[in-house]
Parts: sequence; structure tokens; C-alpha cells
Amino acid sequence: MSHEAYELKAEARERVGKGAARALRRNGKVPAVIYGEKQPPLSIALPYKDVFQRIHAGGFMTTLANIDVDGKKLQVLPREYQLDPVRGFLMHVDFLRVGRDTVVTVMVPAHFINEDKAPGIRRGGVLNVVRHEIEFTCPANAIPDAIEVDLEGLDIGDSVHISAVKLPEGVTPTITDRDFTIATIAAPAGLKLEQEEAESGEGAEGGAAGESQE
Repeated sequence: MSHEAYELKAEARERVGKGAARALRRNGKVPAVIYGEKQPPLSIALPYKDVFQRIHAGGFMTTLANIDVDGKKLQVLPREYQLDPVRGFLMHVDFLRVGRDTVVTVMVPAHFINEDKAPGIRRGGVLNVVRHEIEFTCPANAIPDAIEVDLEGLDIGDSVHISAVKLPEGVTPTITDRDFTIATIAAPAGLKLEQEEAESGEGAEGGAAGESQE
């Protein structure tokens, strides 16, 4: 399940542009825009502290928000935010209006479970995560916090693909042309070395045998 929706209070802003945005930031606010649902973009100003805390609390880009704009409440989903590249200061936020049938594309983190039930890991194998996040399309009001990737039964050399993951209803990977890999169980460094030495020894023996036959 996705995080519970939260509320932010905002005020509509009539003045736009760099100068107006700088003035807002000096007054402890951050400029933002709400767009989508075939309606004109709405320029707003939000309390800087409230938005900054939400961003750093986690799940900001996948959690719905109810924005109270001068008494009118709008359900939205954050789509992008900009930080000052030097100071890390929040500069601007874009929100998407969310309707009953709104479908969005989002990055969802992969959480791995049952590592203790994976023979390969118990034998010293290493979990090699190919995709820490996976891109999905899903209803805006049903974005999962994460998807669970079950490692039970995996041995060294095994892989887990997207087809093995049970996805919530309506959640579909954007990559549809292949059964892509999410993670593998790799051999530990010591075992790899032993295998390489064994293979090298077998090659040498084969070569010696071939020479004696000549």
C-alpha cells in the first residue's frame, strides 16, 4: 500500500517569473505549479519548511497530497522538484492533478525478502541487485510503497526476474518486451577463484593429454 495522503496549505500566486520566485523564497515559501486533468496550470506558493520535510521523509514522489489552495482542496501527486545544485536549496515543485482514472508512471523500490531461505546466500553467495528501483505504470491512487522480491530457494548462479514477482492489481512494468532480471545470486570471491583454478587445471591436463597422444 502507498503512504497515507497528507495535506499542504498553499496560496495562489498571480506573479510568476524569476523575480517573483526569488521573493517567495526570501519569505520562506517555495513556488510550485499544479497541472494536468485538461485544466490550465495553477501557480501556487507553499511553505518551504513543510515541503522540504516531506521530501526528506521519503516516498515524496509516490505519495498523494491534498493541497488546500485558498480553501479549495486539490488532490495531486508530486512529479518533479528542483534543488539548487550548490546549496541543495529547494527551488520549485511540479504537481500533477489526480482524478479518478489518472494513471501515472513511477519508480518503485524493490525490497528483497527471505534472504535467510536462499541456499545460495546461506552458502556465502552475494545478492547482486540489478535493479534497486523498477518503473511501473499504475493508478495514481494505488502506488505501492515497494514491491517484494522473494529470494526463497535461490542458489548461487540463480536469477530472479520480473515474472516471478507478484504485483498489485493495476501495477504493470513499463518494460514489456522481455522478462528482465531484478537480481542474481553471485558466487563469493573465494569460490570464483577456486572454480577458475579448477577450470585452468582441467585445460592444462587436456592440453598435456593431447600432446602425449601425438
